[in-house]
Amino acid sequence: MTKDLLLIFTRNPELGKCKTRLAATIGDEAALDIYKFLLHHTVSITQHLKVEKQVHYSVKIRENDLWDEAVYNKKQQYGDDLGLRMMHAFEQGFAEGFERIIIIGSDLYDLSQSDLEKAFSALNDHDYVVGPAEDGGYYLLGMKRLKPELFLDKKWGTSAVLKDTLANLDHENVYLLPERNDVDYYEDIKDIEAFQPFLTHLKTE
Repeated sequence: MTKDLLLIFTRNPELGKCKTRLAATIGDEAALDIYKFLLHHTVSITQHLKVEKQVHYSVKIRENDLWDEAVYNKKQQYGDDLGLRMMHAFEQGFAEGFERIIIIGSDLYDLSQSDLEKAFSALNDHDYVVGPAEDGGYYLLGMKRLKPELFLDKKWGTSAVLKDTLANLDHENVYLLPERNDVDYYEDIKDIEAFQPFLTHLKTE
């Protein structure tokens, strides 16, 4: 068994329930199409990684969707907020015997397979790895041992998350990955060529 585990947190792709900040500008249908596009991107950069892979669903586990059961072990998120849900996923992973665990979301276009390989490699020499997002959060968190305070007393979805997380890791052996762009708002995608097919309706109005 590989000792490396990738946790992928995902929302069920439903109209009006994903990428709501983006939808405020481009509409619910375009936001849903972009979210599905990002999900497929996440599959493409993770399916060939030589690690164990788990997909943790926000609402309910889906069978026969884009996450192939032969590649991804499917789990249900649980906990009252994002921090507790992530902490439980890490706890479960360590309890199952994994030694290096990394968590990502399922909607980062700026992420590649080589980024993930680099992150796992960094855990050979570091206890923690963090991928800072341009919006003040993080797109990736990895560790070799659980540190519960990383998941507690955070204002999730705000620009303070990265700063507060790094404060918790102040005396730890941490590897910082390059900063990446999260996709939350129209401004995050308006100049990126891959997203233009989803935005044509804005230019004809």
